[in-house]
Amino acid sequence: MAEEKWTKRIRAKSERIARAASFCNGKRIPAEKMTAFLEAVLNPGDTVILEGDNQKQASFLSAALEECDTDKVHDLHMVIPSVSRPEHLNIFENGVASLLDFSYAGSQSMRIAHMLEDQTLQIDAIHTYVELYARLFVDLIPDVCLVAADEADAEGNLYTGPNTEETPTLVEATAFKNGIVIAQVNKLRDKVSRVDIPGDWVDFIVEAPEPYEIKPLFTRDPRNITELQILMAMMCIKGIYAKHGVQSLNHGIGFNTAAIELLLPTYGEQLGLKGKICSHWALNPHPTLIPAIESGCITSRSRSSRQSVRLGSRVNGRCLPRQRV
Repeated sequence: MAEEKWTKRIRAKSERIARAASFCNGKRIPAEKMTAFLEAVLNPGDTVILEGDNQKQASFLSAALEECDTDKVHDLHMVIPSVSRPEHLNIFENGVASLLDFSYAGSQSMRIAHMLEDQTLQIDAIHTYVELYARLFVDLIPDVCLVAADEADAEGNLYTGPNTEETPTLVEATAFKNGIVIAQVNKLRDKVSRVDIPGDWVDFIVEAPEPYEIKPLFTRDPRNITELQILMAMMCIKGIYAKHGVQSLNHGIGFNTAAIELLLPTYGEQLGLKGKICSHWALNPHPTLIPAIESGCITSRSRSSRQSVRLGSRVNGRCLPRQRV
């Protein structure tokens, strides 16, 4: 009995891979066979995490899932961090899925409300992002994971480019519990630009006909910042940060964030706020940070890889250049 309990997911994964073997060549799935592949690998009632993050979506995989035959795939328990695309909810209307865990809905929120009223879907829980990702390792363990990346090689190594988001967390939670990890990629290459997720965590890859959908919350080009966002940033700096002397912050409010970064060495200094606000940041590197760093408005930044960097400090005997983030 004990052996049965501890080997159940291992055996289930082997069975899934055996059923799907005829649809793929090694780890590679032809794009035109994606829906048939999902019908082979999924079981009714599976817990499936579908990458729908703040910025990027596994859009090809979600569209393929929507096309599944409900005689074969139905009543899935979907975990979608950000419900952002129509097919994220279409799969509930057509019967592919029935239960949803999520953190954010945005443009789909009104539709979710109507579907709840019509009892087209059930919500298990609405989480903070941190709580949702933590539960993937505890009691929302995925059977199948559908994610997106920029590049993959034949071994399944993934390069996520500048838009990693939570992809490694979703993959790790699935792979380490003997689930199936499927990644859509923009390009298949002999060698990826950088290994962000190792191939032994990834079971299958598919080169999508189109790049995955991405709607950046942050900008790498300051020209994209609007006058309204600049005005909001000025109000935030003077009305909140200056008033309360905010020094340490985790910014995640989109283009307004970039506007605040750019305004620190200009508007912020005009108000005499250099060194008094926004000195310590927790966020991924953005070019819009550079002027604030070079002017000394920002003295330290921690990125999502949990490595804290104090700008101008020495690491392994070398001084970190101020201009590099």
